[in-house]
Amino acid sequence: MGIVPIWGFQLAVGIPLAFLLRLNKVLFILAANISIPPMIPFILFLSHLTGSIWMGENAQRISFNREITFEMMQASLIQYVLGAVTLACIAGTVFGGATYLGLKIFKRQKV
Repeated sequence: MGIVPIWGFQLAVGIPLAFLLRLNKVLFILAANISIPPMIPFILFLSHLTGSIWMGENAQRISFNREITFEMMQASLIQYVLGAVTLACIAGTVFGGATYLGLKIFKRQKV
């Protein structure tokens, strides 16, 4: 939920989902805070890059050798949103699966 582009509402949407899906609420709150300031540039870049897969030939390329304008941002908004949702689904699946496997491997033996 920390990557999904509903800025400021990730916890408001995620906590009811955690109750509905019977997830650990404390772990959800910790995991939803992935969008801390040092991570934001990476998340934005990867979301934009992932969105270019959906956009095909209409994909906007990020150019770091020129000034970023509002028009450039507006033109690539759909690409970013599609990429952010896709990246959030992929990250959730990968980290959820890794956590599940880790818990299965390191499960305490009953005495």
